[in-house]
Amino acid sequence: MAGGRNGFLLLSGAASVGAGALHLFAAGLHTEHATLARLMVVLAAAQCAAGLLASVSTRKAMPITVIGVNLVAVATWGYTRFAGLPWPDGLGTAEAPQFLDGTCAALGLLAIAGASVSLARPGATLPTAPTATAAGLAGALAVAAMLGGAGHVHSHDGDHTHAAGGDHTDHGTGTAWPRPWDPANSIDLSAVPGVTAAQEQRAAALIRSTLDQLPAFADVSSIGALGFRSIGDSATGYEHYVNTGYIRDDRFLDATHPESLVYQVDGADRTLVSAMYIVNGKKIDDPELVDYGGSLMQWHVHDNLCWKTGSNGPQVAGATDAQGNCPPNSINPGAGNPMVHVWIAANQCGPFAALEGHGAGQAATLDARRTDTCSHDHVGGHP
Repeated sequence: MAGGRNGFLLLSGAASVGAGALHLFAAGLHTEHATLARLMVVLAAAQCAAGLLASVSTRKAMPITVIGVNLVAVATWGYTRFAGLPWPDGLGTAEAPQFLDGTCAALGLLAIAGASVSLARPGATLPTAPTATAAGLAGALAVAAMLGGAGHVHSHDGDHTHAAGGDHTDHGTGTAWPRPWDPANSIDLSAVPGVTAAQEQRAAALIRSTLDQLPAFADVSSIGALGFRSIGDSATGYEHYVNTGYIRDDRFLDATHPESLVYQVDGADRTLVSAMYIVNGKKIDDPELVDYGGSLMQWHVHDNLCWKTGSNGPQVAGATDAQGNCPPNSINPGAGNPMVHVWIAANQCGPFAALEGHGAGQAATLDARRTDTCSHDHVGGHP
């Protein structure tokens, strides 16, 4: 041995410390999953402690400790590349490898390999210079992975994407909701009080699927063949096209079969800006709706609209007056099927924005009335 120390154990210790440092860094990217972040900190501390002890102690327990700690880390990482874990939140489904976690796993494997060799060959030596160089490279690799992690993207539970400066879902520091929405930027549904990780994941997945699928309906001249009919509300600046066949089917929040399409009106031009998903046969306080996205999503029903018969289907005739009366030759059928909007165009009132105030209809709130915090002055809200 060189200086009474096993060179392989020294290298193993350095690799374990590097893996622990990466785990500690990664824990900061998972702050929205508190339990997962805490477990990562504990694992990071164990890897660093095992690595440091292996560097200063010649006891046989040291390489065994390094192997045990890093085996847990690498095995968990490997398993979550192919399947999800029921606990903790944040590891629900398989996740594609990224440079940060891949480097962390590689350093863990190196720590296991070095410790195993030191056990099998306790008298094995490595030249001092190459050992120091290898340890330095392990440290440099860990630092590079941390720097790369600043723009790294990784998904959890299939629907949820973290990004620290990356794309998809960006976990911001604010807690206000709704937030301004621009599909050109990242999705930020994070840190909203009362919203669970599962609700955040489902809401983000719905936004992404709508962004991906809805442009297929951009040409308003082509949707009539699919069964969409205008409800005659273009004077509001937005025109809704409703597909009664899609309302009656059993699809739920399916971006390939949106029950209603919303177009911004500019003279004869129509620009697709939103889907309005409508759920048939459910009440607005149905747990499936309330729990889907929690307070992120603005489920509502219109209880003040008046309808009349048109040549191409039902048409909006206006809203009830202060006494609850409709314009002549129209009726108010009362609250209809629950609905929620998902915007594919920028909206200062968020990706699920609807018209503020009474026009938005009733919602499942304590006072049975939606009270958006978004300013009425923002352009883009609509029924």
